[in-house]
Amino acid sequence: MTPEERARETIDELLRYAGWDVQDREAMNLYDPNRPGVAVREAHLRTGFADYLLFVDGRALGIIEAKKEGTPLVGVEAQSVRYSVGLPPRMQAWRPDDPLPFLYESTGVETYFTNRLDPLPRSRPIFAFHRPETLREWVREDATLRGRLQTMPPLDAEGLWDPQAVAISNL
Repeated sequence: MTPEERARETIDELLRYAGWDVQDREAMNLYDPNRPGVAVREAHLRTGFADYLLFVDGRALGIIEAKKEGTPLVGVEAQSVRYSVGLPPRMQAWRPDDPLPFLYESTGVETYFTNRLDPLPRSRPIFAFHRPETLREWVREDATLRGRLQTMPPLDAEGLWDPQAVAISNL
């Protein structure tokens, strides 16, 4: 087994643990009512082959780019971004006029995640893949948590010590 195959085997297991139905492209069935989340291996896109294309309720919303263990994931996000805009016209997306919002890069040991719905999207390490229900909830929201935090009213610092006001302002 090659290092890439080992990584994909581990990623398959992690996806299943998070509630995803992992399927091969040739046997793809996006509409099982008992499994809202489907991760399709080796999905053909207009911009190449994504290692996994994530669907919830039959609509695409994410990409996973798999790399062999030990590969630095820092520069891999650009590849995920390229795939996020390559959805074929026959596939339905949650946000038809936008790129796919949820990007993952993973070695099976280390996983990074980008929520492109955030005001300033950035890749960050996570401990596990998100559940399909979580991504469904996030894609339906008007604003992400980070977006809502940017619209908080100014802090009323009356009665606070300066270090307290600084600490709260830096949240």
